[in-house]
Amino acid sequence: MSDILIVDDEKDIRVLIADILRDEGYATRTAANSEACMAEITRQPPGMMILDIWLKDSAMDGIDILKTVKRERPEIPIVIISGHGNIEIAVAAIKQGAYDFIEKPFNIDQLLVVIRRAMEAAKLRRENVALKRRGTDHGEMIGQSAAFRQLRAQLDKVTRSNGRVMLTGPAGSGKELAARYIHANSDRAEQPFVTVSSATIAPDRMEEVLFGRERPDRSIEEGLLEQANGGILYLDEVADMPVGTQSKLLRVLVDQRFTRVGGTSQIQVDVRVMSSTTRDLTAEIAAGRFRQELFHRLNVVPMSVPGLADRREDIPLLAQHFVGLLNQSQGLPKRPLSDEAMALLQTMDWPGNVRQLKNVIERVLILGADQGEIGASELPSTAEAAGENGPALVTGALAALPLREARELFEREYLMTQINRFGGNISRTASFVGMERSALHRKLKSLGVVTSAKSGGRVAQIADSEDEDA
Repeated sequence: MSDILIVDDEKDIRVLIADILRDEGYATRTAANSEACMAEITRQPPGMMILDIWLKDSAMDGIDILKTVKRERPEIPIVIISGHGNIEIAVAAIKQGAYDFIEKPFNIDQLLVVIRRAMEAAKLRRENVALKRRGTDHGEMIGQSAAFRQLRAQLDKVTRSNGRVMLTGPAGSGKELAARYIHANSDRAEQPFVTVSSATIAPDRMEEVLFGRERPDRSIEEGLLEQANGGILYLDEVADMPVGTQSKLLRVLVDQRFTRVGGTSQIQVDVRVMSSTTRDLTAEIAAGRFRQELFHRLNVVPMSVPGLADRREDIPLLAQHFVGLLNQSQGLPKRPLSDEAMALLQTMDWPGNVRQLKNVIERVLILGADQGEIGASELPSTAEAAGENGPALVTGALAALPLREARELFEREYLMTQINRFGGNISRTASFVGMERSALHRKLKSLGVVTSAKSGGRVAQIADSEDEDA
């Protein structure tokens, strides 16, 4: 976005300005008339324009070009130059959206100062738009479990490349957050992060949303690909993209060019593409719902985002983070969680993963007291587990067993839950349940419980016959 398009009918002026700007580190393009100017803008919008008002042998003069560009590309700053300047022309140019007006012969230092200010103002506008689009989510990731550390180490590696990343994992596990983390720590961090919500866009509108539209009156509606130019395009739930659009997207990935709906000109962009899915794309390919060629183009760096069940150790940190975030963003009470509430959160099932945990914390803060600790009784699962006559004391499975077998089943499930809660750390589990470490090891062996590596950490599971034989 630092390239500058110089439009002037005098070749000497074009060459002079281009040479000066290249010496200052800017990339430049030139155009001698309105036709060449508009062609360059259509091919790839510049970061800025230096535009002469009087253009010989052109269909449009500088003011006409200024009006057109500001209507279709208001984000491009334009500095007007003229050898026939007067107050009226300068005022007219500023009213039409020009950043500044400089009279020929211009002072080089003055021109450079204006250019730097214009580029900085454009950068601030882009950052403001990006922040509004991004909301309060800045790619911050929370956790300390082995599974989380392994994920972040992988993410840190891909921030230094331009490779396409395919993020897989259960719904609500934080795939978009992982993509934003890559963006925030890459050399594209100051450029846009644009999300394509494949599942929420009607199939018959997907191409228009993605590629944009050119209308008969020559007005342009930018698509998400153009909005992401220079930055990252994130294809959320890419398996939901229509097959016809998949073919066109495949061509964009090959040469970074596309044509707007209703248009004929080729638009060039520089976009890094990341995608995510909760589905098995190999099964989607076999069923004919996803193009194999597109899968191979998107799946350059496959990366799995673990669900909350694989990183229970992170639940206290995440819960406290959400309390602070909701206090800051919505003004909800900033209440600490009691030890009992933390323990219950770590042992609950989370089919909706991190998203569900955030929703539970938000619900508790909205419906609960304004101060004091959040107790276990305030968590939805406690109330939902209770019947009209009070909480059930024994589950159906336990009630059908003799005491010895019921006790063994309870101990096995209880200890497996605690081990998984502490990320497979036997020492921390022994300390919490009140047993010596050696005694806990003996108990686990008697119950047929072993730990094994998974998602960068360790999880407890019932030993199979091979484990027992070993």
